[in-house]
Amino acid sequence: MPPLSGLFTNDLLWVPVFSSVSAQFLKPFTGWLRTRHWNWRLMAATGGMPSSHSALVSALATGMGLELGFDSPLFALCIALAMIVTYDAAGVRRHAGEHARAINLIIAELLHGHPLEKIEFKEVLGHSRAEVIGGVAFGIIIMAVWRLILVPLIWA
Repeated sequence: MPPLSGLFTNDLLWVPVFSSVSAQFLKPFTGWLRTRHWNWRLMAATGGMPSSHSALVSALATGMGLELGFDSPLFALCIALAMIVTYDAAGVRRHAGEHARAINLIIAELLHGHPLEKIEFKEVLGHSRAEVIGGVAFGIIIMAVWRLILVPLIWA
């Protein structure tokens, strides 16, 4: 068997990636539900519902727990990684976005009568807690459906 063949059949890699890509694809639709306006750029943006990073790490942790047991050291490692990623998404990145919003307001006020170069910082960097929870739930559901429903059907 060629060494790369396992890479292409590794559902502990590809299902989390699928979960993350799917969460990113959902952002214009959840954005429309919130604002009633289509914004297709959300598909490539940070922030928004659901968090694709949270979906990825929660799908990975769920898959690892289902594969090796929820008492395995690798599951514990995946949970620690997921905690760091979700904390960063809802904490550090969220606050960086709030700082960018404040800086943008200061620059806008300074531009009224002052010859400054207009610089605009990206304001949507992080996620609300609901967006992170949505991403976590999405990732868990995608991996659980794959491992507990689809794989048994495929191999039946």
